[in-house]
Amino acid sequence: MTPALPQASDILAALGQAVFAWDIASDVIVWGEQVGAVFPTIPAERLATGAEFAKLIEPAQSLRTAALAQTSAVHGADGTPYRVEYGVRMSASDPVVWVEETGRWFAGPDGRPTRAIGSVRINNERHARDEELSKLARLDPLTGELNRSHLVAALAEAIEETTRFRSTAAFMLVGIDHLARVNDAFGFDVADAVILDIAKRIRARLRGGDVLGRFSGNKFGLILKNCTTDDMNVAAERFLAGIRDEVVPTKSGPVSVTASIGAVSLPRYARNTDEAVNRAHETLDAAKRRRAGSFAAWRPDATRDAQRRVNIRVTDEIVTALNERRIKLAYEPVVSAVSRERAFHECLVRMDQGDGQVLLAPDIVPVAERLGLIRLVDHRVLELVVAELAAAPDVSLSLNISPDTTMDPDWWASIESLMRAHPGVAERLIVEITETVAIQDIDDVRGFVTRLKNFGSRIAIDDFGAGYTSFRNLRKLGVDIVKIDGAFVQNITHSTDDRAFVQTLIDLARRLDIKTVAEWVQDDDAANMLRDWGCDYIQGRLIGLASADRPWGAPAENALPAAS
Repeated sequence: MTPALPQASDILAALGQAVFAWDIASDVIVWGEQVGAVFPTIPAERLATGAEFAKLIEPAQSLRTAALAQTSAVHGADGTPYRVEYGVRMSASDPVVWVEETGRWFAGPDGRPTRAIGSVRINNERHARDEELSKLARLDPLTGELNRSHLVAALAEAIEETTRFRSTAAFMLVGIDHLARVNDAFGFDVADAVILDIAKRIRARLRGGDVLGRFSGNKFGLILKNCTTDDMNVAAERFLAGIRDEVVPTKSGPVSVTASIGAVSLPRYARNTDEAVNRAHETLDAAKRRRAGSFAAWRPDATRDAQRRVNIRVTDEIVTALNERRIKLAYEPVVSAVSRERAFHECLVRMDQGDGQVLLAPDIVPVAERLGLIRLVDHRVLELVVAELAAAPDVSLSLNISPDTTMDPDWWASIESLMRAHPGVAERLIVEITETVAIQDIDDVRGFVTRLKNFGSRIAIDDFGAGYTSFRNLRKLGVDIVKIDGAFVQNITHSTDDRAFVQTLIDLARRLDIKTVAEWVQDDDAANMLRDWGCDYIQGRLIGLASADRPWGAPAENALPAAS
């Protein structure tokens, strides 16, 4: 049996819709009988004219008329389509009913709207979805606080406000200390619980008008309005105490955490967001280096600013020197402690400044490491060393690589390619790794060492004794050579403690079948002492300092093309 079609008015009412005709000239609105279903609490007289209806509309009363004015007129019987969304309510205490209005308006002889017909429908669900999407775009999903982009936008507004009204504010970065340990020990879900709990503690200690946002994984940004330097110090201690004084309850048990804070005063020491963020970051890092759970505020520092200018200059000099192939090598001999015959040469980096001046490794390497350029320097040194080995078949050379380079896949790819292209070179190459690398990344370094030894290269631990690497780790790594830190060697003829320490290192290394090199050997007395203790090789002032002259003769400029 075919169902009967309901009246159109019944269908519209069931769908939460109502139709209308609006005579714009007289401002009279005539509604269909479904209007009571759409606006059940609004009296008919408030819907009878455009002016009265506009009083109920938010966020702006002119939304309906503006929608007509913003559409381009289409002359003809079909009129001009338009669409507008707005909220309707009788008073501030009533809930907002969100409405979507669609219709067509018709123009008079002057082209302006004279009448409109259309329908309105309740659109609360869609508006709620839009609100939620807008909220998600502004807020961090874990903590519900502002996300980074909106935090920075609020920071920009705060700086502008303090500048305009000559007031003060503070921007703080709160970093949760050692959050990675919580991740490792309990899992990411527990770490998330810690982050959420810390956010709540900070929020509970904010004043009205202050702003909180999640800046990054373990950092929160705070904007404290009307905040003097003294206020900033007091507030920082309040936040730190609120975090450290109580453990965080989690499903895996209580977790104890601390936080460190870096802050900058606005606008005195930061007149834009970049300055504010960078300086807060800088002081946060300083606070963490000094002691976890501490606070630091940014202050001008002439020495620091001068060092930054030097860093910028040296960065440019290093990059330019690399591009112009002005990175050179110097060669320091290492000889047998017994026969004094040359065993190999250690290659040390030099930078020709182009004016006859040369920068030594201590001038280059620390700055390059600090500025993230050491990987490029080490790549070039590798090319130069392999070029020398390829040109001089009877020479053995060692090169010292930075901690960062040991974990650089590009450096490994380069050495692998060069070794395969030049058979016989790998067996005469010694790669020196600083002791601190072996201690911090023992498993990763072991894989690096194994791959090099598979090519036939030897591995040395440089400056041994300056750190805490055990002989057990040396055996685990498969190290071939230990270079005893020269700070212990240079005084062995005068210091009983240094003699005992160096002699013990040599004896233990010999028992593990590891060769030893004593650095900074100053005189024959020290050399003879080392020889008698069983040290294998010596280097230093007695043997000869590093020189750019190749002891084996012809240069190797054309032996190996430099990689681009």
